[in-house]
Amino acid sequence: MTIMTVSQTFLDAVSARRTYYQLTNESTIPDSRIVELVNAAVLNTPSSFNSQSTRLVLLLKQEHEKLWESAKEILRGIVPADVFASTEQRLNGFQKAYGTILFFESPDPVKALQEKLPTYADRFPIWSEHSSAMHQFFLWTALEAEGLGANLQHYNPLIDERVCAEWNVPADWSLKAQLVFGTPTGEPLEKTYQPLKDRVFVHGL
Repeated sequence: MTIMTVSQTFLDAVSARRTYYQLTNESTIPDSRIVELVNAAVLNTPSSFNSQSTRLVLLLKQEHEKLWESAKEILRGIVPADVFASTEQRLNGFQKAYGTILFFESPDPVKALQEKLPTYADRFPIWSEHSSAMHQFFLWTALEAEGLGANLQHYNPLIDERVCAEWNVPADWSLKAQLVFGTPTGEPLEKTYQPLKDRVFVHGL
């Protein structure tokens, strides 16, 4: 077994990850590199009992724009007309970016584990959510380490049916999040920190 120390590069990338809303439809890296990062996330992110339940859909350029145009159409029929302008402005901001990664969870690996290990049946859906969150963090951090900016959205389940129909996604996949990314033009949101003494407890030193 190879023992590795945590490199400062990794810690720097984690510390530098922020939420960027001002994004352009340009990329700092080629599409092939984006695909490489998505593949790396799927191959190397852990999952409970190695269930590998996460499914990712990468939308770039016109396909990305189509997603947020659909979101506007859907929300226009839900949000009251007198307040829709602010919603549309927000969605326009996402649409102006370069791409979106859709994070899904497939129920089949979860159901298989529930049948195999019924003692933990009620926990497997929760652990599936944990795996999805790790994929989201992996790619959010990795994209920003490449000079891109990103923000994480949750317009599910409002857009689920349209997404499944448009991009041939199985209807039983559960959409968890949408990671919007592009070249940042503004500063990220300021991050504040609660005291570590209220959040971290160490015993045995």
